[in-house]
Amino acid sequence: MNTGREWCADMKVVAIIQGRMGSSRLPGKVMAEIAGKPMLFHVVNRIRRAKKIHLVAVATSTHASDDPIVALCREEAIPCFRGSEEDVLDRFYQAAKYFQSDVIVRLTSDCPLHDPDIIDCVIESLLEGDADFVSGGMKTTYPDGLDAAAFRMEVLERTWREAELKSDREHVTPYIHRHPELFRLKTIRHTTDLSHFRWTVDEPRDLEFVRAVYAYLGDVPFGMKDVLDLLKRHPELKEINTGIERNEGYEKSLHADGRLCCKGDL
Repeated sequence: MNTGREWCADMKVVAIIQGRMGSSRLPGKVMAEIAGKPMLFHVVNRIRRAKKIHLVAVATSTHASDDPIVALCREEAIPCFRGSEEDVLDRFYQAAKYFQSDVIVRLTSDCPLHDPDIIDCVIESLLEGDADFVSGGMKTTYPDGLDAAAFRMEVLERTWREAELKSDREHVTPYIHRHPELFRLKTIRHTTDLSHFRWTVDEPRDLEFVRAVYAYLGDVPFGMKDVLDLLKRHPELKEINTGIERNEGYEKSLHADGRLCCKGDL
């Protein structure tokens, strides 16, 4: 996808964090306490440390169960948008329009170990101008929980307009990944494959792991390297949440569509 649009310095880069209270495996996880604060609070603060982002916002649903998210955003002065509960792609697109985004960074609220440097790397790679969509790729080399994707508003708009499968509407980026003939995709890789590390929160054991990391490192500007160094010193921490399948939620969406899962297709 090449619109011929030139990149310019004043393009607005907006990080949109998807977040809902509903979770079959860990209900209310986005408000779960970590180091004395809700998980979403930590997620937002870590993303705000990225230097190339102009605005960090939360996109949640209009369902009453998500009122606590809105209340937290109001209390912490976090921009918040409410949209469709089931059509996440529409919610995300409407949020991007509402915040007048030129470039969007997609992030999720269940990843309280986001690394601002990796987010900046993804954005910078997109701003080089030779891609429409930049992410860790279909088979990421980064720990589960450090996922970030940056893309042009035109890409999101076309995806919103053309995607029809339920699995494409319940998530934001699968349609883009599956159509490299439509979009110029670019992948960033780590020099070492770290994809076996699990730093996201889907299960109670994941929350236990993240709480342990914060207990050791505190809510200071630590990044991926600091967590890796911690795990070298305390390898027992890795055992807390081993054996949990990655992207289980997306697999359920694919099964509903009668399709097979492609790992990392988010």
